Amino acid sequence: MPAEHRARRERLASILRERGLAAAIVTNLVNVRYLTGFTGSNGAVRVAEDGSAELVTDGRYRDQAAEEAPDVAVTVDRDLVGALATGTVDAARVGIETHDLTVDDHVRAREAFGAVELVSLDRAVEALRVVKDEAELGALRRACDISVQALDEVLAGPLVGRTEREIARDLEWAMYARGAEAIGFETIVAAGEHSAIPHHDPTDRRVARDDFLKIDFGARVDGYHADCTRTVVVGHADAWQREAYAVVQAAQQAGVDAVREGVLGSDVDARVRQVLDDAGWLEHFTTGLGHGVGLQIHEDPFLRPTVPARLERRTPLTVEPGVYVPGRGGVRIEDTLVVTDGAAELLTVATKDLLELA
Repeated sequence: MPAEHRARRERLASILRERGLAAAIVTNLVNVRYLTGFTGSNGAVRVAEDGSAELVTDGRYRDQAAEEAPDVAVTVDRDLVGALATGTVDAARVGIETHDLTVDDHVRAREAFGAVELVSLDRAVEALRVVKDEAELGALRRACDISVQALDEVLAGPLVGRTEREIARDLEWAMYARGAEAIGFETIVAAGEHSAIPHHDPTDRRVARDDFLKIDFGARVDGYHADCTRTVVVGHADAWQREAYAVVQAAQQAGVDAVREGVLGSDVDARVRQVLDDAGWLEHFTTGLGHGVGLQIHEDPFLRPTVPARLERRTPLTVEPGVYVPGRGGVRIEDTLVVTDGAAELLTVATKDLLELA
């Protein structure tokens, strides 16, 4: 995707020109990938104010860097920042990713750049990553399609008597079989009382009849992460399970309906909390409402009461309210959406009606 990477670097270069910076030294590997396509475990890139770039990595990745970043100059040197500093000795001001550097890294950078003034990029690349281009959205759509198809397969099979770990591994294999390059994160399968734990690690606990079964999962395609949660009842739901599920379903739909361009993220959160509060379940909602997804499973923007940023078109994010009753069980419903100027585009297309499965 050289054209997409060039466009991203030009967007960063425009920010550099606005801030009076000669270049940006990008050390965060996710940001390096976003700007160049390079996926190795050791690398840094300098993007100049004219949009030109130099990628530095070590000898292990010489060929990989040339293949993945064909339109970027590649230098092989284990001293990443030192190598990049040699090309900016005449610059007055250079931006660095202070949030990604240790104190020792920062000291070494100041030594390498000498008289050049180093200033924080203030997460400029992360801000660019919020709004996705078509290549990114295409990868997310494929990841979400793979995910929900895999879930349908697993839920169509036997569940009673199987362990949480067995179900998680089957779901992961089903995603791989459909073309996932990896799982997006550690799969959560939580049965019965374990469903009250928001981020439960699967165990050898066996699924029993009338359990809530909460499954939080996602495939990764071309580096982009799907995120979806569904909760079902294995057997027949009793009154409290139906009530809990109905409240979360209504709250999640209120959140989905509120997501659109220009809306404050905090307002989406408030809509969901109002539904839960009116129904008397708000005290059992103990997690955040949602987050952006992309090259990381959790990235900006975050849907929280204290985050009032306005949602931007072409931003993918999750809406995932839940209620969690310790020792008894819990429900979460989560979708990955894309912000538009109207109704959000739903990427995780799977039923949200209460399923009672044999």
